[in-house]
Amino acid sequence: LHDALPISVNGAKRRIALSEGRTLDIAIPAGVESGQVLRLKGQGGPGVQGGQAGDALVELKVRPHPHFRREGQDIHIDLNISLTEAVEGARVQAPTVGGAVSLSIPAGSNTGKVLRLKGKGVSGQGDQFVRLQIMLPETPDDELKKFVKKWPKRDVTPPRPSE
Repeated sequence: LHDALPISVNGAKRRIALSEGRTLDIAIPAGVESGQVLRLKGQGGPGVQGGQAGDALVELKVRPHPHFRREGQDIHIDLNISLTEAVEGARVQAPTVGGAVSLSIPAGSNTGKVLRLKGKGVSGQGDQFVRLQIMLPETPDDELKKFVKKWPKRDVTPPRPSE
């Protein structure tokens, strides 16, 4: 069974097809991880010499999500914000595995700043960590270029790693 991260985090019901062609509705518990096996009692093939049906074993494989990353009970995501939102601060919608929430971006935020959404991780037990990424316009307009040229802190060099 292959399912995406939000289902593995929150749990869900899914229909699966067994090897002999039967289909079953199964409950995927919240918080499952790849490699876990669900035992479906009495749903396997018949026993030797017509005995009772055995158990069906379903191995779970969680597909990676394009935005969310799971680390233990925590969820991580990178969130693009505008230069204006970073400088002035803002309230933005941030995706979580349970749906979007309103997130406060503090004024003066930089790329790499991490904000924590308590209880928004796996099964409400972990947290979600939102890493901010400032996105400039694809093509800066003339006003932005003029501002940067006149900005008094233009030549301040941010800290950089050394060898």
